[in-house]
Amino acid sequence: MTEGVSKRFIDFDQWSSQDAIAAMYEGQLAALAAIKPAMSDIANAADNAAQRLGNDGRLIYVGAGTSGRLAVQDGAELGPTFGWPQDRVVFCIAGGLQALTISAEGAEDISGDGDLQMHAAKVCEKDVVIGVAASGKTPYTLAALQAANTLGAMTIGIANNRNTPILAEGDHAILAATGDELIAGSTRMKAGTAQKAILNMLSTAIMTRLGRVYNGYMVDMVVSNKKLEGRAVKMICDIASCSTAASISSLSQANNNIKTAILIAQGQDAISAKNIVSKAGGDLRKALDLIKAKSA
Repeated sequence: MTEGVSKRFIDFDQWSSQDAIAAMYEGQLAALAAIKPAMSDIANAADNAAQRLGNDGRLIYVGAGTSGRLAVQDGAELGPTFGWPQDRVVFCIAGGLQALTISAEGAEDISGDGDLQMHAAKVCEKDVVIGVAASGKTPYTLAALQAANTLGAMTIGIANNRNTPILAEGDHAILAATGDELIAGSTRMKAGTAQKAILNMLSTAIMTRLGRVYNGYMVDMVVSNKKLEGRAVKMICDIASCSTAASISSLSQANNNIKTAILIAQGQDAISAKNIVSKAGGDLRKALDLIKAKSA
């Protein structure tokens, strides 16, 4: 369906720009609506992925073309947003990372590369491999998922066509049936929009289940510039119910670790705060519960 030609848009190139943009907008809304039937599948995949990843598993993103670039974008944002370690995310894109900026369309047909990259990455049972393909049958991505299954990883297949091999191969199948595109085969449009939204929801849910979100705050955020430092200070103020000055001091003592800073702002010394967060497995809610239990 993603390759089909829509009769509605057969003369699209003759439309006014106003009408064309209106049709594109409508298509974007339809793409998001196509995700709704898959919400339970996304939630189940996120829960199981978080459990599988534990303390040292890796998220491995696989794709080709637009799908590959969207996958890399999602994974690249996990570090600054959720403090996800760089060595716990792997990108496998057909044609190599240079395909992020220079299209390597033929690379998606080389299934051997998908298999090879899974072995080169030393994929194991602790890992979660996410394969994304609009068609649901891209040889490179399919071979990677097949290899990942053989190596014991948990696999998630994301596609925009029903009854396709990538959906069948994944331990978890996530389908957003976006149908034909306004420009036939241009899956950077509706299919790409749906993929981006699915990846956003999936990875955010995984990070949340892993304790990297507290009360709607990004408590594992990397404080890497002045803007984020200001955001961290406000976050500590709100969670610890402390003054701005106390928040700034706590953040400094914690070497910019927000979770540790929150405990310091609540009266713990720096060493104790760090140890409590560690004992709680990095989960702020559990760390705060440990303090309450100790003082009870």
